[in-house]
Amino acid sequence: MFLAIIVLAWAVIYLSTIFQPALMDDADTVHAEAAREMAETGDWVTLHINGGFRYLEKAPLMYWCVAASFKLFGVHDWSARLPIALGVLALLLVVYRLGRRVFNRDNQGEQAGFYSALVLATGFGPFIYTRFLIPDMLVGLWLALGFDFFLTSLEQSERGQKPSLWICWGLAATMALNILTKGLIGLVFPIGTIFLYLLLTRNLRHLLRLRLLTSFLVFLAIAAPWHLLAGFRNPAQGQTKGFFWFYFVNEHFLRYLNKRYPADYDTVPLWLFWGLMFVWLMPWTAFIVQALRNVPVKLAEFRNGLTAEQRGTLLFALWPLLVLLFFSFSSRQEYYVLPGLPGFALLLGGGLARETVSPLEGKDAKNKDRRGGRIASVILMAIGAAVCVACIALALQAKTPPANYDIAELLRENPQDYALSFGHILDLTPQAMGAFKMPLLATGIAFALGTILSWWLRRGNRTLAANLVLAAMTVVLLHEARAGLTIFSPVLSSKVLADAIQSHWQPNAIIEVNGDYEAASSVNFYMHRQIRILNGRCNNIWYGSTFPDAPQIFDDDASFEKIWRGDKSVFLLLDAKGKAGNKSREECPQRDRLPDYLSSSNGCVLAKWGGKLVLTNELKLCPLPSSRKYGFPSLALRDESFRSRGERSLLAIALCDWQSWRTIRRKRPCHAEEAATSSSTRGDR
Repeated sequence: MFLAIIVLAWAVIYLSTIFQPALMDDADTVHAEAAREMAETGDWVTLHINGGFRYLEKAPLMYWCVAASFKLFGVHDWSARLPIALGVLALLLVVYRLGRRVFNRDNQGEQAGFYSALVLATGFGPFIYTRFLIPDMLVGLWLALGFDFFLTSLEQSERGQKPSLWICWGLAATMALNILTKGLIGLVFPIGTIFLYLLLTRNLRHLLRLRLLTSFLVFLAIAAPWHLLAGFRNPAQGQTKGFFWFYFVNEHFLRYLNKRYPADYDTVPLWLFWGLMFVWLMPWTAFIVQALRNVPVKLAEFRNGLTAEQRGTLLFALWPLLVLLFFSFSSRQEYYVLPGLPGFALLLGGGLARETVSPLEGKDAKNKDRRGGRIASVILMAIGAAVCVACIALALQAKTPPANYDIAELLRENPQDYALSFGHILDLTPQAMGAFKMPLLATGIAFALGTILSWWLRRGNRTLAANLVLAAMTVVLLHEARAGLTIFSPVLSSKVLADAIQSHWQPNAIIEVNGDYEAASSVNFYMHRQIRILNGRCNNIWYGSTFPDAPQIFDDDASFEKIWRGDKSVFLLLDAKGKAGNKSREECPQRDRLPDYLSSSNGCVLAKWGGKLVLTNELKLCPLPSSRKYGFPSLALRDESFRSRGERSLLAIALCDWQSWRTIRRKRPCHAEEAATSSSTRGDR
């Protein structure tokens, strides 16, 4: 039954959510595009993006999985997300097995495995960071599987046996797969954790029992071929340093030291980084005290020998601790703690299981778990009440946005924070909160009801039911988090603009983005077409552009002017707040700066959505004056035909505003051509 509930929770939380929202700009579609080009070209060694640019900063395993999914199911949002979702399912099953084998005293193994997997499945961090394509949860999978092999090797040694070949080779294979998933941390995390464990238990000689020579050969057989092939196929060329320098020196050592080039990332404060380990598994981290109670910390415990449960608990505690310590001395993002979450979930699962099987009455040591659970449930109830009041207050005070709103127009941009994965959250304003009324109300009510009911059930010693209520509550919270992400997605994705361009596509047309490639990478992915770049040779595409065979798609103001005034259709993607006339600066990209000639040359706004615009030099595609249609006076683009159309165009503007409510439902912008057609039809009637 427990295993069925775990799979059901995974299906509801992860499998059902792989279809929406659209893939995002930046890492999400950059990684999806690398996998798509891999599947299209058949080059499974060198990653490419944007029609042929080498993309050598990432390990390949996730891209192999996504490319295989594209081969099997076609290129879709859901097929891009499916491998990560399946990886999460595998991780949950391994965590379930680890919990069962370590916390098997007093018949609590089944509950411990169940709770550990349930905590991880319903955690906010694992869920939100599998909404886009990053491999960090897969790193957690290989760590969990490797530690399972390691614990088996310890058990075999205790029985006087030498660890079997398959166990030692399995441990080496998980490290190799981790290397292919996210680079050298695939070695640092497992070796560091195992070394600290053996050092604390005074058992370093166990390393010599792990068949180091043959295990190392297995490791090389799995990890080495790709690295060697990538190095041979991407050697140093002219001024361009080769794969080995870029991948190992720039992307590993210099990134760790916060000296990597280009510096297109930021680092979260240390206190926040450590705190996020607890936030990502809320509400379960309220039970942290009872979870850590059995972690051995006294010297006497180590001298007298640890029980099997204590050994497992120690390993699970060292696992997230090493991840936190490692990144405490380097650059770090919010999601860098994810590989340590399975270990934390196992600690929490063990504590919840001990509470479930502990005596109902009495004052012995075991009953402390039930008392601790009740105290934690009271704390959760207080947090739930506070969250409920805050969410309802925000929902009631925030004004409902107009029917034709664009979420981007309600935000306050903070571009200095966008190098962080959650940087856009800081853009929210009281006015913007009105767009999230329903998710806020549902979150507040669910948090309050769930924590109150859990507390009531724990008072009656119905621990399993109380924990299932908390799990159901988190399912609701994650559903509302996804709803909020969908509302916010126009700011994060350019799919709507890609659809607008595709609907007006003409042979030999040109797509150009003002700024860096990541600002419109979804257009590249969804249209399967290369995009040119105006004043933005930087960030992810920089290194690939230095190779002699890189596509020549970079424009400055002068070269783009020839394209814009030429005979080909041009679709220019830009930030809606960009202005012509801003002075050129040295930094790259400069999304807020536009060439001066755009303010005086013929052009119009084809589409606007999520704070981004598509301009085109084909006036017939959008006959209305863009400056009036969208309130974008900074460009001052003109359509001379407006004067001859007079009232019909004015009516079209009004109709476009009136029809804008359909924008949200159809997930695409209102086009002036549609409005003009509608005005003509309605006039005839």
